[in-house]
Amino acid sequence: MTSHPSAGRAAVPASPAPVHVVFDLDGTLVDSEPNYYEAGRRLLARYGVRDFGWEEHTRFIGIGTRETLTALRAEYGIDAPVDELLAGKNALYLELAGASTDVFPQMRAFVERLHAAGVPMAVASGSSRAAIGAVLTVTGLDAYIPLYVSAEEVPRGKPEPDVFLETARRMGAEPADCVVLEDAPPGAAAAHAAGMRCIAVPYVPKTASDPAFEAADLLFTGGQSAFTAEAAYTWLIG
Repeated sequence: MTSHPSAGRAAVPASPAPVHVVFDLDGTLVDSEPNYYEAGRRLLARYGVRDFGWEEHTRFIGIGTRETLTALRAEYGIDAPVDELLAGKNALYLELAGASTDVFPQMRAFVERLHAAGVPMAVASGSSRAAIGAVLTVTGLDAYIPLYVSAEEVPRGKPEPDVFLETARRMGAEPADCVVLEDAPPGAAAAHAAGMRCIAVPYVPKTASDPAFEAADLLFTGGQSAFTAEAAYTWLIG
């Protein structure tokens, strides 16, 4: 049964520890979507696309950068190779992220609490490995989460389970012992496909009713405004 807590109210999970926690990065741990949007907008402008807005960007939240650029290349009829677009966007994003990236306060509190309790953690993201490393470093989260896996290191990105399964392998954990935190339906679907439990914290409020989120084990329908470290931790430890 999916739980739908409001801030400060917790539910009990179906199965106990051992537990390993796997975080999505963008939109889950950190509010990087504004930087990704701006990097994408600037990149597309180089190729003559002037009308790429936030609403267009939200269609691709939770989808890997390569998959996003492949779709946008076809949609806007851009001749440049995907690898060229990928390099351009990564460079723009790294510049923006290095200047300013915000961690969601309750997510930082959750990470610190898990670390204090000795719970193993990792990041599994559709971003490039360089981007993940830069964000973890600039935010100080690398002190708590040294292990991270990029979708560029596996054959398929989310909603396929590859990046989560590879992360579990590197953690030395069984998928059933992993709990994923995700903000986007493709990521929640990937967690389900990997055989992992999922805490869903929708970044885009209107996606809270998406079937992938409805299948999550713990759903904060209000997104980050409803998420609390206390509620998530209490659910996690049962």
